Amino acid sequence: MIWIAVDAMGGDDAPRHVIDGALAAAGDVDLGVMLVGPTALLDAELRRHAGLDRSRIRLVDAPEVVTMDESPSAALRRKPGASIRIAAEAVARGEAAGLFSAGHTGATVMAAHGAFGMLAGVDRPALAATIPTPDRPAVLLDVGASVECRPPHLLQFAVMGSVYARVAFGIATPRVGLLSIGEEATKGNELTRQAHRLLKASLPSFIGNVEARDVYRGQADVIVCDGFTGNVALKISEGLIEVISGLLSEELSVMTDYAEYGGAPLLGVNGVAIVGHGRSSAKAVRNAVVMAYRFASDRFIQRIEGDISASAVPRS
Repeated sequence: MIWIAVDAMGGDDAPRHVIDGALAAAGDVDLGVMLVGPTALLDAELRRHAGLDRSRIRLVDAPEVVTMDESPSAALRRKPGASIRIAAEAVARGEAAGLFSAGHTGATVMAAHGAFGMLAGVDRPALAATIPTPDRPAVLLDVGASVECRPPHLLQFAVMGSVYARVAFGIATPRVGLLSIGEEATKGNELTRQAHRLLKASLPSFIGNVEARDVYRGQADVIVCDGFTGNVALKISEGLIEVISGLLSEELSVMTDYAEYGGAPLLGVNGVAIVGHGRSSAKAVRNAVVMAYRFASDRFIQRIEGDISASAVPRS
């Protein structure tokens, strides 16, 4: 059985919604969930579920939590018993095949990076967000793992994002675009201009620059940018969706519901890690845990490593 380590204390509604979602995943798919947190608290939550199959559940004690207002690096140093750290270390030891957390994003990235290390040929991790388009989902990365990037990093993101698009959405040859302020190759800052030249020379699937207004139009299946730009773009989109959600049809509301996709995979680290929204519902947690299971069973990390190696992606 494939086991997924779940940071049960991560998220605004932890541990209740996290546990509910994790148990739903274990009930729907042939997987086991390793719930990491204060065992007394977790056990009390489990008692709400009658007829529970305990053979699919393991509890791992982690008495500490990284809160949203803490510096992730300082918190992880001060709190060796933090739930996200204990969960990541369980995956690194091979006790679980993947990690999910809806807690502090920075702490999750740092814990996964520290426990797993980086894939060969990859310099920086990237969070890959799923975004809706008229025809099929697309991938935007990085949305916050690596704020400062160099051109080779964006090429690495493009290769990893393409593997994700193939595995998650069945897109045989994902079209790759570079987020910039104009379609012309000369537009943008020094990073985007240099990245454009590198992507054009290295990836046959590169279609050129994509402006922010075109991100959701489906022109590209994978859109790459530095983590600062991607995070701002994603947060603006989330805010806009919340403001106009009352005016959207039910169908469009489903298309823009992050819970449908569960979470964003952290690409580049040498292990499966899914980062959930802080407001993750039980449905979002369920889908994120299933995503981690799918990536583990599909040898997702090995596929990324193979594509990075085959593409001879330059290091920074």
